[in-house]
Amino acid sequence: MKKRYSSEEKTRILKEHLEGGISISDLAEKYGVHVNVIYSWKKSLFEQNVVRQPNAKAVERSLTVKDTKIQELEAKLKQREELIAELLTENIDLKKKGFGQILIKSGLNRK
Repeated sequence: MKKRYSSEEKTRILKEHLEGGISISDLAEKYGVHVNVIYSWKKSLFEQNVVRQPNAKAVERSLTVKDTKIQELEAKLKQREELIAELLTENIDLKKKGFGQILIKSGLNRK
């Protein structure tokens, strides 16, 4: 009678191959299955997108850190844009006042 392996067992066996570097033929001998069976498990695993990144939590944390950094940079950029707009407004006001004073001093401001 053939032994039936659960999906968790298949994943564990394939993990030995993918992460541990154990050859498929050695795994087949160790678990008493034909080499083609393990190859078919491997194919199914990749086709079903069941393979997860080894450090999925680390990747998720990294994305969270990146998202946080992006939000911080966006806030700084917004603050910088507001400051630039404020400085431009002040500059325009000063130019208007200064130009008006130049006209008054030169006598060009006649009505």
